[in-house]
Amino acid sequence: MLPTFDLSGRTALVTGAARGLGRAIALALAEAGADIALGLRNRDSASDLIGEIEATGRRAFAVQLDVGDIQQIDDGIAEAKRLLGRLDILVNNAGIAPTNPAEHVTEGDFDATLAVNLKGTFFASQRAGRLMLEQGFGRIINVSSQAGLVALPGESIYCMTKAAIIHLTKCLAVEWGDRGVTVNAIAPTFIETPGTDKALSDPAFRADVEDRIAALHRIGQPQDVVGAVVFLASPAAALITGHTIVIDGGWTAR
Repeated sequence: MLPTFDLSGRTALVTGAARGLGRAIALALAEAGADIALGLRNRDSASDLIGEIEATGRRAFAVQLDVGDIQQIDDGIAEAKRLLGRLDILVNNAGIAPTNPAEHVTEGDFDATLAVNLKGTFFASQRAGRLMLEQGFGRIINVSSQAGLVALPGESIYCMTKAAIIHLTKCLAVEWGDRGVTVNAIAPTFIETPGTDKALSDPAFRADVEDRIAALHRIGQPQDVVGAVVFLASPAAALITGHTIVIDGGWTAR
């Protein structure tokens, strides 16, 4: 029997879902059959996305969830479960990437980046993981980055958090695997999103990025990434855990 990528009957929470990669992931999971809770810093920011998801025949709800705030993580995950009935899939997509040369990084820069990228990912995984362990099934997918594998000048703290997410993924996978919960990650290259528009609008920077994407020489699109998320959430990936799928067009192969 061929493995299935169908997510019918499953439920998912996607953090940072208002735009860019998070939005594309939420839509892709819905297209695959899952009902979706959108974790948002401003729960009123994605009414159009809710409409798009509902047009696929799936249910969609906005949930107030700033991953930099532990209380909002607690409340948001509890609300997602209440609205969806259960929580099968968590995609830890929310993240920030302030650019600053290492010699100029302030304590505020450091703390803010770790609070969202690393602390937020851990505690969202922990809170959702408790629900998944109780029900004996769960799929957690963390959004790391190629920056967790290679150095990007001016982004030392961001790179550090994304490397930590890759290792956290392994740790949680080992702890929770025998209780039905898999934990994996994806590590994309530069993707065309509102968050990268400013950097990629610089012709010299864009040309350098395209050159470093060694095999394909093009900037990624959200649709280049979402298939891996659907795969990791699906029955086809049932024996995969603790793994990071690098989606970088060959950057780290060089």
